[in-house]
Amino acid sequence: MMRTRPLKVALLGCGVVGSEVARIMTTHADDLAARIGAPVELAGVAVRRPDKVRAGVPAELITTDATALVKRGDIDVVVEVIGGVEPARTLIKTAFEHGASVVSANKALLAQDGAGLYAAAEEHGKDLYYEAAVAGAIPLIRPLRESLAGDKINRVMGIVNGTTNFILDKMDTTGAGYQEALDEATALGYAEADPTADVEGYDAAAKAAILAGIAFHTRVRLDDVYREGMTEVTAADFASAKRMGCTIKLLAICERAADGESVTARVHPAMIPLSHPLASVREAYNAVFVEAEAAGRLMFYGPGAGGSPTASAVLGDLVAVCRNRLNEATGPGESAYTQLPVSSMGEVVTRYHISLDVADKPGVLAQVATVFAEHGVSIDTVRQTGKDGEASLVVVTHRAPDAALSGTVEALRKLDTVRGVASIMRVEGE
Repeated sequence: MMRTRPLKVALLGCGVVGSEVARIMTTHADDLAARIGAPVELAGVAVRRPDKVRAGVPAELITTDATALVKRGDIDVVVEVIGGVEPARTLIKTAFEHGASVVSANKALLAQDGAGLYAAAEEHGKDLYYEAAVAGAIPLIRPLRESLAGDKINRVMGIVNGTTNFILDKMDTTGAGYQEALDEATALGYAEADPTADVEGYDAAAKAAILAGIAFHTRVRLDDVYREGMTEVTAADFASAKRMGCTIKLLAICERAADGESVTARVHPAMIPLSHPLASVREAYNAVFVEAEAAGRLMFYGPGAGGSPTASAVLGDLVAVCRNRLNEATGPGESAYTQLPVSSMGEVVTRYHISLDVADKPGVLAQVATVFAEHGVSIDTVRQTGKDGEASLVVVTHRAPDAALSGTVEALRKLDTVRGVASIMRVEGE
């Protein structure tokens, strides 16, 4: 039996994602009603610019007063796609206070204050769903929160930003420089006019915080995530990667320590073997590799951004929240029972690729090897090329703590025979 009174939905934001959510709610209304067990009705749309034409959205639903919309009292679900920390946080908490559950795509807010939002939702007995906050249309949050809830996840590693993957893919496959690849990404609409959030890793770091919190049942905030951008990656780095049978990706990596007593979360460019599933992720696609004790290795792959893919994730959450509403139930809330500390980047253990510009004369390699040995970093391979008194020395290490590597690099810079440290890149996925 279908309930006749519609569930009312308030939409905060009607940009690329919001307008697509409104369109799908309208064009697929009958299907959504059948899947939910009740009609869903778009009851109001809060925007900043009310004069902008929004195809398919009735003018009478448009308002600039988002606070009044979420305070109405007859709203069942608030869909928040405006982004940013404020006023989104205040609006979401106000929605809970006035009886609405919330579907959000706001990675920045969740990474900064997910605990506060969860607490507000629990206090008022409402749902907080956010599948669209990470990896667009890829079903990822729900599998981590629900399907793998009985398993122990040890590692989550992935490509969670389509813009950076497009840029690095073009540099790899066409030989383009960073700026040339960025210009192409901008022209195609993959990169914003100001691409800082993407290329400097801020977007991926927010997503890493969310993924780590869910995977390890502990609170991880944006400030806990180590971050490096990919603007310094060069054609020479790709040439070195190819010689090692690798490519370069900007990775979000969340790990449980070997002793299980702490976790780490980081974002940085890394070389990964061509045999690794993430190496074949091309263009603006996303993919996340999950390692769990019982399930083993799983990979989630698909379009990670854009209006339609993100709207798909939002609508999936909307259906789930509406079903809960009809059943007078709520879905999973925050799971942070482990309260594991987040370790610093210095404690992360991995391999490194270091490229040095050195003097081409006897004894240089011995000096460099001594520095590595003094800092407890074992060398795996060395490649040296030289001409006219100058040389390039590429060292690939065995696994070592990041702090030991940092100390090694500082010592190398002080050697008279080292002209400069051309690049340092981690090697992952082996």
